[in-house]
Amino acid sequence: MPAHSAFGGRRKSLKPNQSLHTRTQLGIAFGINLLEPLHLRFGGGAAQTELSPLVLILILVVGVVILIRPRARTIAPFLATCILVPMDQVLVVGALHFPMLRVLALFGIVRLIRDKIHSKARVFSHGINKIDIAVILFAISTGVAGVLLFQEMGALIFQLGNIYTVFGLYFFLRFLIRDKEDVVTMIRTLAYVAMFIAVIMTWETITGHNPYAWLGGFQSSFYENLMVRDDRFRASGCFGHPILAGTFGAIVLPLFVLLWREGRKDRTVASIGILAATVITLTSKSSTPILAYAAGVFALCMWPLRRQLRLLRWVIVLTIMSLHVVMKAPVWHLISRIDVAGGSSSYHRYMLVDQCIRHFGDWWLIGVKSTADWGWDMWDTANQYVGICDSSGLVPFLLFLAILVYGFKYLGTARKRAENRKEQIFLWSLGSALFANVVAFFGISYWDQTQAVWFGLLAAISAAVVMRTESTKVPVRVSSKAADWAEQFAVPASEVDSDMIETGAQKSPSSHRFFA
Repeated sequence: MPAHSAFGGRRKSLKPNQSLHTRTQLGIAFGINLLEPLHLRFGGGAAQTELSPLVLILILVVGVVILIRPRARTIAPFLATCILVPMDQVLVVGALHFPMLRVLALFGIVRLIRDKIHSKARVFSHGINKIDIAVILFAISTGVAGVLLFQEMGALIFQLGNIYTVFGLYFFLRFLIRDKEDVVTMIRTLAYVAMFIAVIMTWETITGHNPYAWLGGFQSSFYENLMVRDDRFRASGCFGHPILAGTFGAIVLPLFVLLWREGRKDRTVASIGILAATVITLTSKSSTPILAYAAGVFALCMWPLRRQLRLLRWVIVLTIMSLHVVMKAPVWHLISRIDVAGGSSSYHRYMLVDQCIRHFGDWWLIGVKSTADWGWDMWDTANQYVGICDSSGLVPFLLFLAILVYGFKYLGTARKRAENRKEQIFLWSLGSALFANVVAFFGISYWDQTQAVWFGLLAAISAAVVMRTESTKVPVRVSSKAADWAEQFAVPASEVDSDMIETGAQKSPSSHRFFA
């Protein structure tokens, strides 16, 4: 993840008709700016513990549930609490900040290690795959780049905190989500969470007050005073910004469509979830969530053209190249024309991409310390791709793209091999949710609890692509004379990598040894 702060200083409400300078100060207070003021370089945040007693009790109860309940019954309480507890509830230990997301990750790591020792359970269900490797290398390379760039103790602490968050959330979610039933449980949980958040955000829009302000926290003033755009309140729910709140609704919509098609018993929950996702997206009053929502719907509607995807991709690439040739401005200038919510900073999003490309020579190695001198508001890298490039360099950016590429590749391969239409639509819906994230990344970086949803989706993809072969065997090729020995040499399909399925070559077991 880019070195954006999820734990920045105290934020203020945005009143109508405020100047761009005031908006810039607000962005700094959100912790989006890595460099100004100085104390926000490596996270900023609360100077002391800010934790509601109610939240503390909830975290302890859920922590006990994580430690003692069966694995499958841990998914719902862990994921729901990760999302619903705001990031401004933080435990400060010396120079270390532990938002409740990190505390929950700690309980998860303890559970994971205990099960590993006592039951020899796999950390990664079905073994490690290329998505896992890309996530691990991405987190490590981002941390190394940040430390080398600043060469300060604060940078080391900040990057270790980011690595801990990524590994804690991703490893535990991969441990929890192992098969199709677990994926459905995760989506069902997200539907109930979305219902609750939709009610909160509707209340915000009507009253101008966020009930989360009653919990206190070092950013309680942000929840007390809502942001306003064009004389309309921008609801944020439990999230750190209205864009992130709306993005949550947008990226879970395709998952609720998946749940609706799973069976009659889930259709009521799925229908209410779809409605809730729509309400969340609209009440955020932000263009990025609306575009991500539209992207998810568009991807779902492309199902009839699933056999022409290669042709469609080439048409899109050639169209973009042709526009770049005939347009007076670069093709990414089209970003500045997008404004679906009214008052959007689309020109700023265009400038982020443009300046990032123009300053490639500055950031490609390990990133840059400051982008403020690249133009007005250029410190606010509200773009996941640009944020990674500017703060970490080319290698983490390529690894992040690898996560997306392998996600689509695995889903595509599994869909082609699926035995029935229902299973194919299941995998297609996961791909639609992944595509919605791809679009959302152009307008925001996931620096709050939205990370839990993102890592949950990646874990679901890894679990779902092998769900068809869970109960089958892939026999080793033997001669006809040794047919009687075929069963003895059979390899469980769950231990076969997708590349092995395609090429017939089995991976060396050494790559699975640590995670087995």
